[in-house]
Parts: sequence; structure tokens; C-alpha cells
Amino acid sequence: MHVTEGVGLVGTRDGTVLRVRAGDTVICPPGEEHWHGATADTFMSHLAMLEALPGGQDPTTWLEPLPDEQYQAANQRNA
Repeated sequence: MHVTEGVGLVGTRDGTVLRVRAGDTVICPPGEEHWHGATADTFMSHLAMLEALPGGQDPTTWLEPLPDEQYQAANQRNA
């Protein structure tokens, strides 16, 4: 994921959260469950690059939305 504008957060299931800014690139390894989005007080635009699975299937598995409490806590820790 390459951030083109704004400021955002990228978090993983183990609780790690990174603050990302325009120009940053984040590598999310295959199989790693993660979430990403803008910070609470700004926007974020990004490009997501991925490879198709053999046979052409979409490699992305969309999971449940991040709970508001977890998002708010990530914003406070990474302010």
C-alpha cells in the first residue's frame, strides 16, 4: 500500500499500529490480517497493489470492520 495523500494508520491483529504519511509504502505480507484508514482528524488516499492468485482469483479477503473503540484507541496512541 502506497500512501499518496494525507495521514493514516495501519494496524495488525497483534495490536501493532503504524502512522503513515504521503510517500510511505507499507508491505502487508500474504496472509497477514490488517486494517488501514485515515486518522480521526485528516484524510488518506492510497494505492493498493496486489497480485492475482493462480487461476485469477482475487487474493483479498475482506474481514469485519474495525470496532470504533479499537480505532479510537489506535488514534490516541499514535497521535
